[in-house]
Parts: sequence; structure tokens; C-alpha cells
Amino acid sequence: MTINAPLRMGTRGSLLALRQTEQVRGSLIRAHPDLCVEICIIKTTGDRVQNTPLPELGTQGIFTKEIETALLNGEIDVAVHSLKDLPTQMPSGLVLHAICERVCPLDVLITRGRVAMRELQPHSTIGTSSVRRRAQLLRYRSDLTLVDLRGNLDTRLKKVDAPGPPDGAILACAGLHRLGLEPRITEVLDSRIMLPAPGQGAVAVQGRAEDENTARIFSILECRETRAAVTAERALMQRLGGGCHVPLGCLGQVEDGCLTLDAGVFSLDGTAAVRKCLSGDPDEAESIGIRLAEQMLAEGAREILDACDRTLHPETWQTLPIHTEESS
Repeated sequence: MTINAPLRMGTRGSLLALRQTEQVRGSLIRAHPDLCVEICIIKTTGDRVQNTPLPELGTQGIFTKEIETALLNGEIDVAVHSLKDLPTQMPSGLVLHAICERVCPLDVLITRGRVAMRELQPHSTIGTSSVRRRAQLLRYRSDLTLVDLRGNLDTRLKKVDAPGPPDGAILACAGLHRLGLEPRITEVLDSRIMLPAPGQGAVAVQGRAEDENTARIFSILECRETRAAVTAERALMQRLGGGCHVPLGCLGQVEDGCLTLDAGVFSLDGTAAVRKCLSGDPDEAESIGIRLAEQMLAEGAREILDACDRTLHPETWQTLPIHTEESS
């Protein structure tokens, strides 16, 4: 493929997925003004099934599988993903051509009336479809009532705005940022309260391993610091065996040439946790993730993981993707 040939970018059809794909397209065209780029919408299992809590779906890569199939079949040239939706074990022949600079990876609270977390009345209802968010929220405020909340970002915001439950929702800051909805944020949750999902806030461009020309085109979008941070997060996640059934959060950050990885595994009710931190050379990101996971397993993370295994769909545990949270 030459740089003047049309380049097809596959994505989910949600407003957020389209917006971040358009942003990738814009950055690419600014670097390569003669490049022709077409955005191809592909509907995924996670988009089609909106009324089932995510942990109950139990399917591999519910927000990515159909897009990856289209990529392998040559129907598209690259796929644009929210990295936290992408399983660490990718199909053979696919690689990440670029990981774009990460925006804020933290979670946020949005409430009706802009009531902050510490000011919420006991038994206030908070919506989320993520067991990771549920566990950490219960650990911080066990007096809150948590309800399942799915749908695209606009749908969830409308549910918070409407009378009745939920009184608020936990969402990813990155999604609101990309849609220009930062004014809706009531509170950005400190990572000491709510560790984000591995890869949260990062956008990845996936392509075929043999397509070296496309890889060169997208190399302009690569952020080394972001790749190091999310590589450590995903290595830890893979070693722990965590996924959508496990309350697992982590955050890698590169500052002054040092990579720091903070991670936690939490029981479903938030009463038990193993949380640790490890720093090192960004060039050793994968090793840092694995070593921190080993330390956590040695301090009891395995018992928490096993308890989650027994509680949430043990018959499908081994078939689950590494991570299947919605993009926000």
C-alpha cells in the first residue's frame, strides 16, 4: 500500500469510538496531508447486547473480536481501539502499530446536583457495570447502593439526569474529555480511592504484523511513555489472570525517566485488598508488571482471585478475555 492509497480504519459505532477514531484520523492527516482515510464502522457483541451486565456475557473480546476479524480478513487496514477493551492475547498476526499519547486515565464521579463523593447521603445509588469500580467504591463508601448501568455514554448521562435512581455514575475521565463533556464531571477520583482499568485513557492502533508500510505511517502517533506505562499494566494484568470478573486496577506513570506502577486486587465486596507499587526503568516495563504481579500473588492476591472465580461464573472463567470494560 502506498501513502496515496485509501486507508480503512475500523472502529465501533458508538459516539465515543467514532470521536476518538476521528481524532486519530485528524492527527494522521496532519502528519500525512495526502493520505486518504476512510472510517469503517463495525458492530461488536458488546454493542449489540446492551441489557446484560458485562460480567455475564462471558465472551472473548466483546468490544474487539469482530473488528479484529475484519482486520485479519483484509476488510480494513487498521483498527482503532480503546486499549482497555483490547485483550492482551491478540490473534496471531496482529500487532499494535501505535499507542497514542494517553489522556487522563482516572475515573470520575458524575452526580445529579453535583454532589461530591464524600457528601453523598448513605444509600445513594451509583451506577456502574464494572466490578472493578464496584469493589473499590464499596471499599471507600460501603454505605452506598450500587446498580448496574450500561449503554453508551450519552445514555448513561441521561439516566443520571432523570428523576430516580441512579443518583450518580462512575465513568472514565477520558471518554468525557474526548467528547468535550468535562463540565459534567463532579469529581475526578484520586487513584488512592479508585485505581483505573489497565490501559484506561489510551487509544491503540492495531494492524497486521506483515503490513510494514502502514506501521511506518502510524509511527508518528506513537507515545513511548504511554506505551511503557500500559505495557506494565497489561503485563501485570496478564500475570494475575484478571479480567472483567476481577476487581483489578492499576496505573503506570512515567515521570523523570522512571516508571511507577501502582496496582490493587480487591474482593467483590471491597473488604479485602492487596495493593502494591513498584518502580523501575521504562525500558523494562513488561518485567516491572510481571514482578509486581508476583509480589501481589505472594501476599494473597491469588486467594482474592480464586474467591472471585468461585463467585462469578466459574464455568466460563477460563474463556474470558483479559479485560472487557466499556470504553467509559
